[in-house]
Amino acid sequence: MLTGLNHLTLAVTDLHRSLCFYHDLLGLRLDATWSNGAYLSLPGLWLCLSLDPLRVSTPAPDYTHFAFTTDAGDFAALVERLRAAGVQEWRDNRSEGASFYFLDPDGHKLEAHVGDLASRLQACRQKAYPGMKFYP
Repeated sequence: MLTGLNHLTLAVTDLHRSLCFYHDLLGLRLDATWSNGAYLSLPGLWLCLSLDPLRVSTPAPDYTHFAFTTDAGDFAALVERLRAAGVQEWRDNRSEGASFYFLDPDGHKLEAHVGDLASRLQACRQKAYPGMKFYP
Protein backbone atom coordinates (compact mmCIF):
# COMPACT_ATOMS: atom_id res chain seq x y z
CA MET A 1 0.00 0.00 0.00
CA LEU A 2 1.29 3.45 -0.88
CA THR A 3 1.49 5.88 2.03
CA GLY A 4 2.65 9.11 0.41
CA LEU A 5 4.80 10.83 -2.17
CA ASN A 6 8.42 9.99 -1.34
CA HIS A 7 10.48 12.24 -3.60
CA LEU A 8 10.71 13.93 -6.98
CA THR A 9 13.73 13.56 -9.23
CA LEU A 10 14.26 16.22 -11.87
CA ALA A 11 16.76 15.82 -14.70
CA VAL A 12 18.84 18.99 -15.07
CA THR A 13 21.44 20.11 -17.59
CA ASP A 14 23.41 22.50 -15.35
CA LEU A 15 23.59 21.46 -11.70
CA HIS A 16 24.99 24.77 -10.41
CA ARG A 17 22.28 26.77 -12.18
CA SER A 18 19.56 24.47 -10.80
CA LEU A 19 20.98 24.66 -7.27
CA CYS A 20 20.90 28.45 -7.46
CA PHE A 21 17.29 28.30 -8.65
CA TYR A 22 15.92 25.79 -6.13
CA HIS A 23 18.05 26.73 -3.11
CA ASP A 24 18.83 30.42 -3.50
CA LEU A 25 15.70 31.62 -5.32
CA LEU A 26 12.98 29.23 -4.08
CA GLY A 27 14.47 28.58 -0.65
CA LEU A 28 14.58 24.78 -0.55
CA ARG A 29 16.97 23.42 2.08
CA LEU A 30 20.19 22.03 0.62
CA ASP A 31 20.88 18.62 2.19
CA ALA A 32 23.65 17.08 0.05
CA THR A 33 25.50 17.54 -3.22
CA TRP A 34 27.75 15.34 -5.33
CA SER A 35 29.31 15.64 -8.77
CA ASN A 36 26.12 14.69 -10.65
CA GLY A 37 23.33 15.67 -8.31
CA ALA A 38 21.89 17.18 -5.17
CA TYR A 39 19.25 16.55 -2.53
CA LEU A 40 17.10 19.45 -1.40
CA SER A 41 14.02 19.44 0.79
CA LEU A 42 10.94 21.16 2.08
CA PRO A 43 8.81 19.82 4.92
CA GLY A 44 7.31 16.59 3.58
CA LEU A 45 9.16 16.67 0.25
CA TRP A 46 12.57 15.45 -0.87
CA LEU A 47 13.78 16.76 -4.24
CA CYS A 48 16.64 15.17 -6.17
CA LEU A 49 18.36 17.11 -8.94
CA SER A 50 20.10 14.70 -11.30
CA LEU A 51 22.54 15.90 -13.95
CA ASP A 52 21.35 14.41 -17.23
CA PRO A 53 22.70 15.49 -20.63
CA LEU A 54 19.67 13.87 -22.29
CA ARG A 55 17.28 16.38 -20.69
CA VAL A 56 15.43 18.41 -23.31
CA SER A 57 14.64 21.84 -21.88
CA THR A 58 11.59 22.47 -24.03
CA PRO A 59 8.51 22.41 -21.79
CA ALA A 60 5.96 19.71 -22.62
CA PRO A 61 2.78 21.13 -24.17
CA ASP A 62 0.51 19.42 -21.61
CA TYR A 63 -0.62 20.56 -18.14
CA THR A 64 1.68 18.26 -16.14
CA HIS A 65 3.45 20.29 -13.44
CA PHE A 66 4.62 20.30 -9.82
CA ALA A 67 2.97 22.68 -7.35
CA PHE A 68 4.66 24.03 -4.24
CA THR A 69 2.67 25.39 -1.30
CA THR A 70 3.17 28.96 -0.14
CA ASP A 71 1.41 31.02 2.51
CA ALA A 72 -0.97 33.77 1.46
CA GLY A 73 1.17 36.33 3.29
CA ASP A 74 4.28 35.29 1.34
CA PHE A 75 2.70 34.89 -2.09
CA ALA A 76 3.06 38.43 -3.49
CA ALA A 77 6.70 38.74 -2.39
CA LEU A 78 7.52 35.33 -3.87
CA VAL A 79 5.96 36.23 -7.21
CA GLU A 80 7.78 39.57 -7.23
CA ARG A 81 11.10 37.84 -6.48
CA LEU A 82 10.55 35.27 -9.25
CA ARG A 83 9.59 37.91 -11.79
CA ALA A 84 12.59 40.05 -10.81
CA ALA A 85 14.79 36.99 -11.41
CA GLY A 86 13.33 36.72 -14.92
CA VAL A 87 11.60 33.37 -14.60
CA GLN A 88 9.35 32.48 -17.50
CA GLU A 89 5.62 32.23 -16.78
CA TRP A 90 3.78 29.45 -18.61
CA ARG A 91 0.13 29.89 -17.62
CA ASP A 92 -2.32 32.31 -16.04
CA ASN A 93 -4.20 31.22 -12.93
CA ARG A 94 -7.65 29.86 -13.79
CA SER A 95 -8.59 28.10 -10.55
CA GLU A 96 -9.29 28.66 -6.88
CA GLY A 97 -6.50 30.11 -4.76
CA ALA A 98 -3.61 32.32 -5.72
CA SER A 99 -1.24 30.58 -8.12
CA PHE A 100 1.84 31.55 -10.08
CA TYR A 101 2.90 29.21 -12.89
CA PHE A 102 6.57 29.33 -13.90
CA LEU A 103 9.38 27.31 -15.46
CA ASP A 104 12.63 26.23 -13.86
CA PRO A 105 15.89 26.64 -15.84
CA ASP A 106 15.37 23.25 -17.51
CA GLY A 107 11.77 23.83 -18.56
CA HIS A 108 10.09 21.87 -15.75
CA LYS A 109 6.63 23.34 -15.18
CA LEU A 110 6.15 24.58 -11.62
CA GLU A 111 3.47 26.36 -9.64
CA ALA A 112 3.47 28.30 -6.38
CA HIS A 113 -0.01 27.82 -4.88
CA VAL A 114 -1.88 29.17 -1.88
CA GLY A 115 -4.36 26.57 -0.65
CA ASP A 116 -4.73 22.84 -0.28
CA LEU A 117 -7.02 20.01 -1.34
CA ALA A 118 -9.66 21.01 1.22
CA SER A 119 -9.89 24.57 -0.12
CA ARG A 120 -9.97 23.28 -3.72
CA LEU A 121 -12.80 20.85 -2.96
CA GLN A 122 -14.72 23.56 -1.12
CA ALA A 123 -14.47 25.82 -4.17
CA CYS A 124 -15.47 22.95 -6.45
CA ARG A 125 -18.55 22.25 -4.35
CA GLN A 126 -19.58 25.85 -5.06
CA LYS A 127 -18.82 25.55 -8.78
CA ALA A 128 -18.10 22.00 -9.88
CA TYR A 129 -16.14 21.05 -12.99
CA PRO A 130 -18.27 19.43 -15.73
CA GLY A 131 -19.05 15.83 -14.74
CA MET A 132 -17.44 16.20 -11.29
CA LYS A 133 -18.37 13.71 -8.53
CA PHE A 134 -17.41 13.91 -4.86
CA TYR A 135 -16.61 10.92 -2.67
CA PRO A 136 -16.74 10.50 1.11
